[in-house]
Amino acid sequence: MSINTEFKTETYLLKNANGLKLHLINYGGRITNLEVPDRNGNFENVVLHLNTKDYLKSNPFIGALIGRYANRIANACFKLNGQSFRINNNEGTNCLHGGIGGFDAVFWTVKKLSDTKVLLTYDSPHLEMGFPGNLKVKVYYELTNANELKIDYYAVSDQETVINLTQHSYFNLTADFNKKITDHEVFINADAFLPTSGNIPTGEIRPVKDGVFDFRIPKRIGLAIDVNDDQLNTAGGYDHCFVLNRDHSDLTLAATAYDEGSGRFLEVFTTEPGMQFYTGNSLDGSLKIPNEPGNYEKRSGFCFETQHFPDSPNQPAFPSVVIKAGEEFSSTTVYQFSVKAREDK
Repeated sequence: MSINTEFKTETYLLKNANGLKLHLINYGGRITNLEVPDRNGNFENVVLHLNTKDYLKSNPFIGALIGRYANRIANACFKLNGQSFRINNNEGTNCLHGGIGGFDAVFWTVKKLSDTKVLLTYDSPHLEMGFPGNLKVKVYYELTNANELKIDYYAVSDQETVINLTQHSYFNLTADFNKKITDHEVFINADAFLPTSGNIPTGEIRPVKDGVFDFRIPKRIGLAIDVNDDQLNTAGGYDHCFVLNRDHSDLTLAATAYDEGSGRFLEVFTTEPGMQFYTGNSLDGSLKIPNEPGNYEKRSGFCFETQHFPDSPNQPAFPSVVIKAGEEFSSTTVYQFSVKAREDK
C-alpha cells in the first residue's frame, strides 16, 4: 500500500481539567497516547502505541478509526438493492475493517475545537475500496471532566450504502506493555455472542450462559482463554462480537475492565448493538514498544470495539447497517476511567 505523500503526519493533544491527556495523529485518526491515573494518582499511558513512522507501515490497526465497515464482510462482497458490490479483500477472501486503504490508512482533516475536543473529517469517494456512495464522515474525540473519552460518529452518503464505524485502541490498564492483559477482570453486558466459522459469523446467536464466553459476572481474561474450545482455538483467544443487552437509554453499559494492581477501572457505554472483544491474538512480537525495552507480544492489549455485527450486509437477520441517501448515521461510545481502592485479602 502506498501512502499519499501530499500529507504529513501531525499530532494533536487534548487535556481535561483533571489531567487526563490524549494524543492523536491525523493519519488514521489514531489515538497514540491516553494518560489516566492509577489509584495513587500516577498518570500513565494505557493504550498501545507506535513510533510515528511505524503507523505508516503494516500494523494491526493500532489506535485507528475503522471504516467504512468495521470487522468482516464475507468473501469481500455484498448486495444492495439487487446490485453486487465487490470490495477489497485483505484477510484471505474476506474484507476486514474496510480493506487495504480503509479509514485507518487515510489522512483525516483535524480541527481542534478546544483543549478537550477535536473534530476529524474525511470524505470517502464513491467506490473507494468498492463501497457505494460519496460518504462524508465526521468524528469527535472529547475528554470530559468526568474522565471520559467520548467519541461521536456521524456520516452521510449521497446514495444508499452500508456503514459500520469503530475505534481500535488496544488497552492495557497496567501501563506496562511487557505485561499480558490476562489478569484484567472483564465484565461484558451480553447474554449472547456470535460464533464464527472462518472468522465470519455463522448466523447463530449463541447464549453465553455458563460457558467460556460468559462475562456477565466479572472474571479474569486468562481464566478460560486457553481452554480447549473450538471458537477460542480458531481465533487464538477472544475475537468475537457480543450481542449487548440493551436498555431503553441511548447509552448502555457494554463492558468494564479492571486492573487490580493499578486500580484502574474502565467502563464502556455505547449506542451500538454489539461489541467485538479482542485479546490481541495477532500481536506477534514484531512491533517495538516505543522508548522502552520489549516488543508487543500476543495479548499485550485488548480491544473493546463497539459496532454493529460483522457481515451484516450478508445476514438480513442482523441489525441493518444500511443508510439511505441523505440519511445521517450517528453513533456514540464513551470510555470512562476511574480507580478502585485495593481490596483487602
